[in-house]
Amino acid sequence: MRNTLKLFLILFSVLLGGMEVVRRVQTLTSPDIQIPGLAAYAVLFLLCVISAIGAGFFVRAWLRWFLAILFACAAWLVDGYQWVVGDFMTYDGFVTMTQSAGDLGSVFDQQAAIMLLAVGKAALLLCGMGLRPALPIPWTGRVAKMTSLPIIALLILLLYVRGGEGASGLPSAHSGLSFSILQGYERIRYPDGERKSVTLAKSGAKPSGDIVLIIDESIAGAYLDINDSNGVHSGLDRPESPVPIHNYGLAAAITHCSVGSNMSLRYGGTRSNYLEMARFGPSIWSYARTAGLETVYIDAQRAGGAYQNQMNETERQGIDHWDQFDNVAVRDRDQAVAERLSRYLNDGKAQFILINKVGAHFPVNDKFPDSHARYRPMLERDQYADVTDMAAPDELYGRAGNWLLYRNSYRNTLSWNVGAFFDYLFDQAKLNGATIIYTADHGQHLHEQPGSGAATHCTPNPEIEEGVVPLVVIDGSGSANKSWQRAARAHHDGMSHYRIFPTLLSLMGYESQDIEAIYGPDLLSTEADPFTFNIRYNARLGSSPVWKRIPVEEVARPPPSDHDNSTRVAAQ
Repeated sequence: MRNTLKLFLILFSVLLGGMEVVRRVQTLTSPDIQIPGLAAYAVLFLLCVISAIGAGFFVRAWLRWFLAILFACAAWLVDGYQWVVGDFMTYDGFVTMTQSAGDLGSVFDQQAAIMLLAVGKAALLLCGMGLRPALPIPWTGRVAKMTSLPIIALLILLLYVRGGEGASGLPSAHSGLSFSILQGYERIRYPDGERKSVTLAKSGAKPSGDIVLIIDESIAGAYLDINDSNGVHSGLDRPESPVPIHNYGLAAAITHCSVGSNMSLRYGGTRSNYLEMARFGPSIWSYARTAGLETVYIDAQRAGGAYQNQMNETERQGIDHWDQFDNVAVRDRDQAVAERLSRYLNDGKAQFILINKVGAHFPVNDKFPDSHARYRPMLERDQYADVTDMAAPDELYGRAGNWLLYRNSYRNTLSWNVGAFFDYLFDQAKLNGATIIYTADHGQHLHEQPGSGAATHCTPNPEIEEGVVPLVVIDGSGSANKSWQRAARAHHDGMSHYRIFPTLLSLMGYESQDIEAIYGPDLLSTEADPFTFNIRYNARLGSSPVWKRIPVEEVARPPPSDHDNSTRVAAQ
């Protein structure tokens, strides 16, 4: 009876992952897929089930419970991710998720229901595998026990050979455990070494003005008024501005997830060497200090000294001033950033300043005050006032009407965290002498066309909008006015994040020729950009990055039908 109960719990846990199996079978029965692919998947799935059952028949309690805990934890991680995102977890997605482990508490805050369902499924597996088997063990149980660990090893080897691919639709415990072991192997095999020192030659004196990189969060470039007539007030559409504003239009992000984009914006690199730079290259802080600049980091997304986006203590040592806003409400943090940035711009010191804004990451219900609740109808308010960012809201799944509400709340958030931010900056800051580059870490897919899922970015199979961001240069220095103007016009809707790091180094006074040899061309270059973003940033185990090209004409534009015209006019 006990063995029957064990089998029931294990198989029921597997059955609860049936939707992933159905989706995997659907992909394998499409016209361009041959029958052998479906057969191979069926065999591999069956082997994984046998492996799970066999792990539960080890007589030694410590080994049985150890495996049960590993399998259950792996299942919880993968199921939680897949049920929130609405798509398979890939190895790249797994690595990105573990790199963002500090956000796990925030995920629970909003996605408690989904995460608890994943916990329940994992608990069934834990109990089924951990429960002491009845003796004597039947011959089927003995065969399963003997093959359990070899099957796991076989799956790990298969995923290694395939660069981490091939686990979609398999039992979540096995894919999660295999991904964990592969990532552990990579960390041992390729440990992070000592970062290289700055070797680039300087071409001039220490910069006399501030150099600022503003990295906004989750901004769809097409939703700003500088890029679309139906866009939201950005504070950047200023024909009479006392300092030139050069709009590069829509730009390609490095990738469609925060971690990868932020890492490469801080460490640079081209499409061919970005991983090497992220692991061993000098940081932007090192270059700034070597150029004689004070370094400033303004982080509105975290508090209490918490690191994010793969920052660590070593990188922290290169930052002279670290500003967070522990006692400021999430809604008001970008305004606090504008005030703090104005202070730095007004202090007469030459500094390099990097900013991570709150921006418009979900949840967007409460990231703006009532005074900016101009686009209606919108999402219900007063639910997530203390939340900076977390997993996608589960009430949006597949319902076009809810996405309309979401887009309007998103617009309201932009009008506050982008529009009001720049209004304050232009009103209060001394911009003469400073050069400010404004962009976002990634774009947003806001489901302008009806579709399933609740994710806006960082999906395994991203829409092009996830990789589309704004790119603006505010040239208070006046040193390259005509060059900026010429480049912004020539490459409008055609530049990328990869041009930002070499541009910053050039502004710091490093030799352009040396910069380009390592980091590629900058924003003033006449060379065209491929206009692609990386959908496999963590290209591991011999796999290669995957580049998704962005046809500008296909980028979704903000639908004016989301709100009536009187509302839109009042919001400008």
